[in-house]
Amino acid sequence: AQRILNCGSAFYPQFATHNAHTLASIVVMSGHRAYEFQRLHGMGEGLYKLAIEQKQLTQYCRVYAPVGSHEELLPYLVRRLLENGANTSFVNQIVDEQTPLGQIIANPIHETEILQHKRHPHIPLPRDIYAPQRLNSAGINLNDPDALAELDHGLEQALLKSWIAAPIVGGQTLAGEHRTVSSPADRDHIIGEVHLADAEAVEQALSLAHAHASDWNHTPAERRAEILDQVADMLERNRYELMALSIREGGRSLRDALSEVREAADFCRYYAAMAHQDFAKPRVLPGVTGERNELRLSGRGVFVCISPWNFPVAIFTGQIAAALAAGNSVIAKPAGSTSLTGARIVSLMHQAGVPAEVLHFLPGGGAEIGMALVRDPRTAGVAFTGATDTARQINQALAQRDIIVPFIAETGGQNAMIVDSSALPEQVVTDALYSAFNSAGQRCSALRVLFVQEDVAPRVTALLSGVMDELAIDDPAQLNTDIGPVINDAAKAGLQQHVDRMRQEATLVKTLTLPEYCDNGSFFAPHVFRIESLDQLTHEVFGPVLHIIHYRADQLHKVVEAINSTRYGLTLGIHSRIDATAQYIARHARCGNTYVNRNMIGAVVGSQPFGGEGLSGTGPKAGGPHYLHRFASERVLTINTTAVGGNASLLSIRDEDEAAHPTADAPPTALR
Repeated sequence: AQRILNCGSAFYPQFATHNAHTLASIVVMSGHRAYEFQRLHGMGEGLYKLAIEQKQLTQYCRVYAPVGSHEELLPYLVRRLLENGANTSFVNQIVDEQTPLGQIIANPIHETEILQHKRHPHIPLPRDIYAPQRLNSAGINLNDPDALAELDHGLEQALLKSWIAAPIVGGQTLAGEHRTVSSPADRDHIIGEVHLADAEAVEQALSLAHAHASDWNHTPAERRAEILDQVADMLERNRYELMALSIREGGRSLRDALSEVREAADFCRYYAAMAHQDFAKPRVLPGVTGERNELRLSGRGVFVCISPWNFPVAIFTGQIAAALAAGNSVIAKPAGSTSLTGARIVSLMHQAGVPAEVLHFLPGGGAEIGMALVRDPRTAGVAFTGATDTARQINQALAQRDIIVPFIAETGGQNAMIVDSSALPEQVVTDALYSAFNSAGQRCSALRVLFVQEDVAPRVTALLSGVMDELAIDDPAQLNTDIGPVINDAAKAGLQQHVDRMRQEATLVKTLTLPEYCDNGSFFAPHVFRIESLDQLTHEVFGPVLHIIHYRADQLHKVVEAINSTRYGLTLGIHSRIDATAQYIARHARCGNTYVNRNMIGAVVGSQPFGGEGLSGTGPKAGGPHYLHRFASERVLTINTTAVGGNASLLSIRDEDEAAHPTADAPPTALR
């Protein structure tokens, strides 16, 4: 208020208030400047009447009232009721004659300053919300100018670098056939060079990983956990470089790149905590007296981790961290499109203490390298995230082997969001667009099909179309960019083929025109189509294309059946303010992760374990309490204690019983 009043004729100040303290402050500040007060019709009437009668107020007081339909007025009214109905509200306190005047006009800043503890001791800081199990990953406040300045400087330095990726076997970098790497946002921008792995590199990696798997498995779980915690610290210390790699090589937006590094650090710390909890000591099982039974978890041997390009930091790191935590040696094969990022992460892991003989890196080489690793009898397990068709090929190859080994797969989804007539349209549109178009729609969890009850479909569609006009398609390194490029021209061509078909079979609701900047990259404009049936989608469309289907209120069960019939089961969104509806859908949908009245992407490690079922994966869920167990073998040790003197604890039962229930005439204990 003071700043506005000091600006002289630049402003005609108008102050809306029902608070006597605010009114008095403005009167004192204003001097002889021109201004006016405002109040809401039906509120503050007595305050202004009294001020005018006492000649404390000579300025105008404008009375205003909200005008509109019930959709606008109802939430406005609710906000006013919440504000003025609160126990601490000035409006509430002023009518209470028992409340002292000094309490009503107390300065809240002064009240805070005299507190001995500014922060409630039982409310943890963000870094400690998962304590004592683990630290939370460090973020960046993107609304803080100082934090943004530091981020800009860090990214500017990192984006100037040129990176090299090559096979890393036993800590040694191997040469091989190489190719240059350009950014999907600008094909002319060469960002690095990748040397491809060959059959000789595969053999060396398998031999070393197999030879040293036992040593790593016998490394105490506490030490393995300590190293993973150090990896997390190393990732955070190098986050600007990892963000730059994710942006330039993977086309990830700046915000997504930050989330990637945070998720990778969370994976490391979470799996370290799980190693402490489940692997450090055997679990003692109940049994008859005279024997002792223990369940131990042990590494399986060599795990092959095959990761996707759409999460080049988080998923790549998470697979490796889980396998290492469980006591396995690891051969990491990154996606061909994001090998530079993978190479830097493996280098940081080695620096953090992961033995070079335990973790190996094989970039490129196509499907031949991956299948050679999968088929080799020294491979004791495979963790894979990627396309459903590729997962099927890996599964078939593993089935040909003599020994059955674990296959942990997380694949795609035909993900839907169901919106009924009780949902708040503004929230639906915000969550639907973010779920469908964030990361250019290149998330396995991304929204593909929006089911909207026909009663509210026109309103939702109109809002959605309007908000799309505000989306920024631009360089992913810019903070204001909403949609960056798709990963390469092949992906762009596949999306264009689908859009061409939809233009013939469906109704185009909305699309955007790509800005001139996008001409030299693999950008693809977001599209929204209205279709009649889920059957029109024959496969997952991995990009910024959203399909809308209208449904009648009495057809909700058929909507759930249609989603289930796709046989995908990854993510599902529900928007409804009727709890029974949300519970019905969640109970009947066969889906790994269901989100109610929020967006349906961005699962948080340890809070929202992620993974699907059916065509969407095998489970267990990444970032969940059961994930590490799939990387391990369960071994039971049973010892006959009678062979070395029996169960000595039986001798103390009477002592314990007497201590718990003493009696005056208890006989002396014969044995001590």
